[in-house]
Amino acid sequence: MGRRTNTAKWLEKYNRWQIKVQKDGERRTFTSSKPGRNGQRECNAKADVWLDGGIVSPGLKVHELYANWMIELKSNTSLSNWRSYEVHWRIWIKPVIGNRKVQDLTEQHLQTVINKAFAAGKSKKYLGSIRAGMSAMLKFARKCRATALVVENVYIPKGAPVGERIILQPDDIIKLFTCNETLYKGKVLVEPYINAYRFALATGLRPGEIIGLRDTDIISDRFIDLKNSINVHCEVTAGKNENAQRQFVLKAVDIEILNKQRKYLLETGLRSQYVFPHEDGGHMNPSTYYQRWIRYRDYNGISKASPYELRHTFVSIVKGLPEGLIKDIVGHSKAMDTFGVYGHQLKGQMQQTAELIQDEFSKLLELAKKDVKTAI
Repeated sequence: MGRRTNTAKWLEKYNRWQIKVQKDGERRTFTSSKPGRNGQRECNAKADVWLDGGIVSPGLKVHELYANWMIELKSNTSLSNWRSYEVHWRIWIKPVIGNRKVQDLTEQHLQTVINKAFAAGKSKKYLGSIRAGMSAMLKFARKCRATALVVENVYIPKGAPVGERIILQPDDIIKLFTCNETLYKGKVLVEPYINAYRFALATGLRPGEIIGLRDTDIISDRFIDLKNSINVHCEVTAGKNENAQRQFVLKAVDIEILNKQRKYLLETGLRSQYVFPHEDGGHMNPSTYYQRWIRYRDYNGISKASPYELRHTFVSIVKGLPEGLIKDIVGHSKAMDTFGVYGHQLKGQMQQTAELIQDEFSKLLELAKKDVKTAI
């Protein structure tokens, strides 16, 4: 086994990491164009594979590697994490590289996978997911010393379509906050999840976060300490990513919606640990949430936005505020470390952010009401 005595260095002129190592009189150079410490580690890993004697199991096929990788994934990750990889493998990756030897793989083989999906009209986001899956599989392969290949130069074609989001317009928002009824099984009745939809728009929470929101996440009607989410497979998770667990101050409109929801639960006698529970007291099924929203939306003539696009609507409403403040609210940045931060933050930035967002909502609703009166 070889031993590396140096580490990769960043070459500013060439915008890449580089390391030179020697074994048995032969000298090799390895590089990585990935910025930051991840690129340095990647560069060092390439050198280590060579120093340690190269590739093991030289005859290993990609489909065999994939089977072992999935065994590991299924043993230590959730269904929602590995299911998409499985679909991408079956439809796009296996037909192109499944029977190739792992050690013979090149980035061009991986690019061919992307290009075929692109030719089929897949979106930029979808193509990125395929690339991420191949990158994760190769990371597993490097751990097994089956390859030294790293996905560095596999790109998403510029012409890949970008899915356009539908956001609610001011008249849609007025309808959402004033119309309570829906059509269910041929009967007009009060929509049981109306407060969930309104809270989703007012806070920018993801659908899974709305469904998984518990009473214990609401602290003294002053702020939210978000810990859980329910994914499409009805699994309780810690959220979509490492930034999903977060805290933010409640606005006046948020508190008003929560009070209406509590009144609804009291009137119906429904007891649950969830803020917006299913009629049986457990958490809602994501598919039920989606279907009920679509039925309510269409009955009231609201633009055809999905539940997730209520989140996009929230971001659009507050886009005039500093981006850094909004990232904290929607979970696009690192959350605060401890619960003890609240006391300080309530008097500072978090409170100011809540007030600013409340102002934006108040202005929008007042403007929309004036437009409605003018039209009448």
